[in-house]
Amino acid sequence: MKILDHLEEWLIATLMGVATTIIFVAVVHRYLAGLSIPGVQDWLLTLNMGWAQELTIILFVWMAKFGAAYGVRTGIHVGVDVVINQLAPKNRARFVIFGLLAGAFFTAIVACLGGILVWGNGFHHVFNQWIGSPEFVPEGPVTPDLEWPTWMVFMVVPLGSSLMCFRFLQVAWNFHKTGELPRHNQAHVDGLDEEVAEAAK
Repeated sequence: MKILDHLEEWLIATLMGVATTIIFVAVVHRYLAGLSIPGVQDWLLTLNMGWAQELTIILFVWMAKFGAAYGVRTGIHVGVDVVINQLAPKNRARFVIFGLLAGAFFTAIVACLGGILVWGNGFHHVFNQWIGSPEFVPEGPVTPDLEWPTWMVFMVVPLGSSLMCFRFLQVAWNFHKTGELPRHNQAHVDGLDEEVAEAAK
């Protein structure tokens, strides 16, 4: 379970790093290709960077989906709990558990529907190839620039929603055991307390 503790941070950081690198390279390429540098300009114009925007959009969509799971785990999603916090502790706990389980149920439905979307967009073709089925199944659509199968791009829906469902259940179980919900202190900076303690020595 330790590997899942910071899974979203690693995924988001990796996706953000890749997207930033691609955008930087594409912008530098576009700028340098506009300069009339003999030999260099001709070489740069042979490089096709038209796919960069599409890949960056895909990476940001994946980032947002895994970011939603991170939000559930850390308690940074916006919630209106003014009325619920006024209830007696026992009734408040029931409403909180109901809300968390409703979130898990909803994200489980989205994950199932996402699986159907992925299956219908060409994963069924790949699966038939894996099992060696002689049945003809069309390959499915591809993305405009990268020409990747769309099922690969849409895979974020079942994966991200399943992770989000798991986080809802994890938070609900923790709340049932401890009565605590994850709280995000927006003024907190990781590692800053340690630096202050070191400087005070």
